Amino acid sequence: MSALVCALIATTAHGQNDAGGRTTVEVKNGIVIRKDSLFLLNLRFRMQNRFGVITEGGDDLDVGVTDMRVRRMRLRFEGFVLDERVKYYVQLNFSHSDLDLDAGGVAKPIRDAIVQYQVHERFQFGLGQTKVPGNRQRMISSGNLQFPDRSIANGAFTLDRDFGVFANWTLPIGPQLVRTKVALTTGDGRSAVPGNSGLAYTGRLEWAPFGAFTNDGEFSEGDLEFEATPKLAFGGAVSHNDRAYRTGGQLGPELHANRSFTTFIADAVLKYDGWAFSAEYLERQCADPITTNTVGDVRFVPTGQAFNVQLSKLLRSGYELATRYTVVEPATNTDMLSPRTEEALLGATKYLNGHRIKLQSYIGYRWTDGRMRLGSSGNNWTAMLQVEFGI
Repeated sequence: MSALVCALIATTAHGQNDAGGRTTVEVKNGIVIRKDSLFLLNLRFRMQNRFGVITEGGDDLDVGVTDMRVRRMRLRFEGFVLDERVKYYVQLNFSHSDLDLDAGGVAKPIRDAIVQYQVHERFQFGLGQTKVPGNRQRMISSGNLQFPDRSIANGAFTLDRDFGVFANWTLPIGPQLVRTKVALTTGDGRSAVPGNSGLAYTGRLEWAPFGAFTNDGEFSEGDLEFEATPKLAFGGAVSHNDRAYRTGGQLGPELHANRSFTTFIADAVLKYDGWAFSAEYLERQCADPITTNTVGDVRFVPTGQAFNVQLSKLLRSGYELATRYTVVEPATNTDMLSPRTEEALLGATKYLNGHRIKLQSYIGYRWTDGRMRLGSSGNNWTAMLQVEFGI
């Protein structure tokens, strides 16, 4: 892979020089190759190496499950071609879990592959595969999280990457910002095989009453910019997945029969002087979520509601403390198949180069059906140490 990247850089730079004009190469937020206003390639990589454990129970601290692996290893290309308004974004993944192999699926190395046209500074549209505009934590890059993983609320009801048409529109109203994001996609997730006639229809509305966050901080966890004045953003989204064939629409194993469902999302984030607070609410509704095959095996669309809240404080020294509480409450038509689950985490992070290079750790406790007592069945402790490294 490194040889391929070097060959790509050398070929690109040589070809651009042959065409005349000035080509520059610099190392700043990745490796950047640029030829005037005709071509730009920004190459970046990142990896997440982790060591985690889950105990046998709440009162049994013997190790039940270990999580020791390269969780993510990704290579990213982005820039423009011929015109600064014609943009591209490609992200490839290489770790076992990123390739969707943990559940025995088919390898899917393409994470993002989209071409976008910037009509003007407030409006752009694109065609390709990328994140559907769903809940804020999903839209935040996994490299910009405070904890090694997103919440269990996100895991239960999130939207994910999909192929389709995407459009974003930004409207400044005085100091305020209003953004509208819409997507018409397959509803079947990354690298889906053509054939399903159903589509997914998604719309998201965002409002920042005090104006834009520094360096797009509304889509990065923690207040690494130490906002000088309070910054606040609200978001809401609705997505209807028509005749989905996977349990989560874009994610999950295949259902035994297609199902249509709707996901509702509301989120908010507040940052000021190193403090950061965020909250998300997700709800999924499906009239008939349970499917069975001829031998009685059951697969179902997870329905219900979930809530996640996080609070953190970053010190000028680069150390951060963060807390998270999450609850997932199944709906009455699936509560016999999955329990109510709650989780509380306490995390500590040392930022060495912002979110690009950092040391993350947490300890947490998870309990089910409202039974927080240590001896209750299904409860356990979890702890993790993760190193994030990238350019």
